[in-house]
Amino acid sequence: MTGRADGPTVMLSHGFGCDQNLWRLVAPSLARDFRVVLFDHVGSGRSDLSAWQEERYATLDGYADDVLRICRELELSQVVFVGHSVSAMIGVLAAIREPERFAKLVLLVPSPCYIDDDGYRGGFSRADIEELLESLDSNYLGWSAAMAPVIMGNPDRPELGEELTNSFCRTDPRIASAFARATFLSDNRADLAHVRVPTLVLDCAHDVIAPPEVGRFVHARIRGSHLITLPATGHCPQLSAPEATSEAIASFAAGDRRT
Repeated sequence: MTGRADGPTVMLSHGFGCDQNLWRLVAPSLARDFRVVLFDHVGSGRSDLSAWQEERYATLDGYADDVLRICRELELSQVVFVGHSVSAMIGVLAAIREPERFAKLVLLVPSPCYIDDDGYRGGFSRADIEELLESLDSNYLGWSAAMAPVIMGNPDRPELGEELTNSFCRTDPRIASAFARATFLSDNRADLAHVRVPTLVLDCAHDVIAPPEVGRFVHARIRGSHLITLPATGHCPQLSAPEATSEAIASFAAGDRRT
């Protein structure tokens, strides 16, 4: 926990293969006006790996329950939850269960379903996802080295892809495989209509993991939500465009909490 003890609480929740360190370019600017809560999902970063249970974390529900446990343990209320990538849907599930805990949601490059369906573009065919998961299982380090630069999406800034690769490689392959399945096989499209918390959807101008159609879909399904497209490329704008990302989060978090 960093920032202003008397400020509104902003909780930053990382995506698959990441940890709280990937907020390092955003958290300091938010800390000037907010109390910032950072954490690692079980199985990621410096979390206690002995706490990981395959059955509990086979779906996103286990991760959503962890978010609520943190809120209870720290006695947090009126939280502005910022979820990156898969953590966007983790936040959606948590906010549906205990909406009184949350003031607002910020969904950063969210995807409620990665697999294309009739009338819906998730960005991948089922065969694509099955191939991705098979490749991850057979050679996780090789998969990480190949996929991280694609996910980061800034070939002219190879250091960003290297940072994400290193983050992936710090994750236990068995845990990463289970989290990948929970992530890429999830379908939370029906959950979006049940969100009653003021929500901001942040997508990127160019993102191979969550194409623009996905951001528009999330925005259309969450009643009263706002949609902002960041002038950024890739799936990790908190690294590739930290100023624009932190400004959008701070502006929404500090605004009228009823909007």
